[in-house]
This record gives sequence, C-alpha cells and structure tokens, in this order.
Amino acid sequence: MQNYVPTSPEHSEQTHRSRGRPREFDRQAALAAATRLFWIKGYEATSIADLTETMGIGTKSLYAAFGSKDALYAEALQYYYTTYEGLVWTRFRAASSARDAALAFLQDSAIAMTGGDCDLPHGCMATLATVGSEGHSELSELMRATRAGGFDLLKARFDRAKSDGDLKAMADTTKLARFVQTVQSGMAIRARDGADRAELQAVAEIALSGWDNITGNVGHSMQGKA
Repeated sequence: MQNYVPTSPEHSEQTHRSRGRPREFDRQAALAAATRLFWIKGYEATSIADLTETMGIGTKSLYAAFGSKDALYAEALQYYYTTYEGLVWTRFRAASSARDAALAFLQDSAIAMTGGDCDLPHGCMATLATVGSEGHSELSELMRATRAGGFDLLKARFDRAKSDGDLKAMADTTKLARFVQTVQSGMAIRARDGADRAELQAVAEIALSGWDNITGNVGHSMQGKA
C-alpha cells in the first residue's frame, strides 16, 4: 500500500457537480464496493457493467454520481488510501529506528496484502494498478504519483535517521528507499499469486537481515561500480 493520492482535476469538478434527480443510494457504500472490485480486478479488466452490478446502481446513476470510470477510479484510489493506509504506515511512523521502520512497513504490508483481519483482497491496489496510457494520461499520472508518495515517505524517514546518526553518513537514502519499496512491490505480486502471510513476512525478514551492511554500503558499492 502506498501513501499519497493526489486529487485529479476531473474528480474534483465532478464530485461537486449535481446532475439529474437526487440519488437514491448510499454513495459511500457504492464507492467502497467499487474500490474492492478495482482492487481485485484492476482498472482495465473492470467494465462499467461489472461496476454497476457490484455497486447495485444503474449506469446513469454511476455517471451522475461519479462522472466517469476514470473519475470513479481516482476516487476509489483516494478511498483506498484513507481507509487502509494505517494498516501499513502506523507502526512505521512510530518506529524508533530506520531499521524498525522498514521492518514494520514490510511486515505490516505482508499482513495487509494477505487480507489483514477483515478479509481484504490480496495484493496492493496502488502497486498492482496499471492503466493504458492512450486516453488515460491523467489517471496514469495519478497512479505514478500515488506510488511515488510511498517512496517519499520511506526516503524522508531514512533522511531523518541519517541526520540523527541512526544511519551511516555514507548511506544513500534514495537507493535504500527504492530497495525497500521494491521488496514490497514484489511481495504484492506474490500476495496476488496466493502467497500466505508467513511467506511474505519471511521475505521481509530476509530482505533486512543484512541491514547494517546494506545501509553502510548501499551508496559506496554502487559508486565503486560506476
């Protein structure tokens, strides 16, 4: 799960637009249902017919309430973040060291991406999301920005650890954040393919088992190969 979900201009405009007769359905419940469907199937594989059936509304109501499939997905991505981000980032934010933060991020990702304690779909909606660029450039950029937000959180935490002396002066926090994020992305794919929680948590532990060596040489070793 990633962190930041910027609001698209299309979504902002259509959220405040009123068309047709008053809606006679629970918009929040419909949005939650759409989010779950997008999480399971992805943007491309989810049709308007799939959405209306899952959300329990007609096509006209969907467009009146959300504007378009792209705008609905953008809002679903925002709902996904605001509803579930604490599952992955709460212990990360509270951790006293960079290593503890990274381990909490990966371990809690393993829990969230294998259903958590509330039967969530497996995998990460933001990490696994793909949209064809033709006709969807704004939505594609939204997804890239969402994933970049997770990277920014990791890097900011590692930068703080470096300033505090928790990480060595030679540690490259950009490469370190990218490493941790890439491990999590691989875990998301394995979760979608059916990996259980124990497997993913073992991946997290192995990935960080050489933390001192990684943080001490992540910048130096790459410079030596340049």
